[in-house]
Amino acid sequence: MKKILQLIVSLMIVAMISGCGSSKEKIGENKMSVMVLLETQIKSKEISNMKSYLDEILPDTRAYDGCQSLDVYFNTDDTGNMVMVEFWDSRAHYEKYLNWRTETGVLDKVGAMFTEPPIIRYFDRTDL
Repeated sequence: MKKILQLIVSLMIVAMISGCGSSKEKIGENKMSVMVLLETQIKSKEISNMKSYLDEILPDTRAYDGCQSLDVYFNTDDTGNMVMVEFWDSRAHYEKYLNWRTETGVLDKVGAMFTEPPIIRYFDRTDL
């Protein structure tokens, strides 16, 4: 659990430093904004396939209604460990997107590349 928390904090720092989601002018101005962290473990033989498939499908995700940004990170110490850091207008927008990806079969395809179901966490933005 401690490693997961360290990873989350590290990703949040990386996002802030890189300007992804850190500037109120860019992301998070909408008070309803939500950060979604999706973490999963990819089968070692599927890492390359996952990267190729994500390259193919993520433009549609980033263009989907309510998606403010989406970045993908692979753990440098465990190359099969992937985290997506996403900013959405609301949790409802993200859930609508997930339903669409389920209906189109994308979740089944990527799910077959995972060693276990992903962990999805939702974070509300604060004005701290």
